[in-house]
Amino acid sequence: MSLRIGVLASGKGSNLRNLVERGLLVSAVATNRPSCGAAAFARDRGIPLGEFSQRGFDSLEQRDTAMRDWLLGLGVELVVNAGYDRILSGAFIDAFRGRMLNVHPSLLPAFGGGMDAVQQALGRGVKVTGCTVHLVTEDVDAGPILLQAAVPVLPDDTAETLHARIQVEEHRLLPEAIHLLEQRIDSTRASLR
Repeated sequence: MSLRIGVLASGKGSNLRNLVERGLLVSAVATNRPSCGAAAFARDRGIPLGEFSQRGFDSLEQRDTAMRDWLLGLGVELVVNAGYDRILSGAFIDAFRGRMLNVHPSLLPAFGGGMDAVQQALGRGVKVTGCTVHLVTEDVDAGPILLQAAVPVLPDDTAETLHARIQVEEHRLLPEAIHLLEQRIDSTRASLR
């Protein structure tokens, strides 16, 4: 079974592109940055795009309610945070609890809770970092871990070179985690019949 996937993105869109190119059923893309690469990719591919810039809303909760309702209206069953740079409200998380993934560029719990995990790893002098795909909960970067991959830190690494190698692993792990979560959801649905 392929679940209808909604992707939340704020950046270049490499994880979004990877999911689409691997044939996953990306039914919607929501962004808080309408000029980002992920939004341009969605437009180019004809994927329904929701633009939810915070400037258009009085509160985080109002924005998240609009985004939640838009995704549900399109039949989205699974949400993937792929470079989305905002923390989600509890009402949004509740709507997709157990069906929302995040990919983070570190081996959580190390360097969680922020957008500069790669720079933090370099600054701390670690020899190994990587990426993590986890379920989203109210606690930032602290939900149950589904998959991780280690990436060595090379002596001449910059944030850009290290992040590029981490993204190779993100592109491998994220589709695996989606399939794993789809199996869990299918199994749960079957047991409820």
